[in-house]
Amino acid sequence: MGDLSKDINSRFPSKKVKALLNIIYTANWINNHQNTFFRPFGISPQQFNILRILKGANKPIKVQTIKERMLERSPNATRLMDKLCDKQLIERLSCPDDRRVVHINITEKGLALLQEISKNSKKDLLENLTETEAVQLSNLLDKMR
Repeated sequence: MGDLSKDINSRFPSKKVKALLNIIYTANWINNHQNTFFRPFGISPQQFNILRILKGANKPIKVQTIKERMLERSPNATRLMDKLCDKQLIERLSCPDDRRVVHINITEKGLALLQEISKNSKKDLLENLTETEAVQLSNLLDKMR
């Protein structure tokens, strides 16, 4: 089991400071794991999030809706979608009623990539937590925000 004090060789002025730094440290640890995992698939964690949003929608949705649903609100969401479009993982569909509105749809290639990623997803980052502990952690993070 990890211990932040040992991992970064430091002491903390209070338990709350240690908790906050532990959240930041753990967020970076998770980001590093995700970046490493998604690299062989040629996408980023943010692009994966967009693909999952589109798959879950079961229909083409507006760019703004995707931005609102993203876990990491990214000002470069349009650029992320441009890259997914270039890889033919998503497609843009013009709205016949309003030329300013663009809908995004996941392609068959995008769905196949999600399925491949799902098959290769073996390591659970929360494997050291029980279901009860996972609920407690989630509740504490919600309370913090």
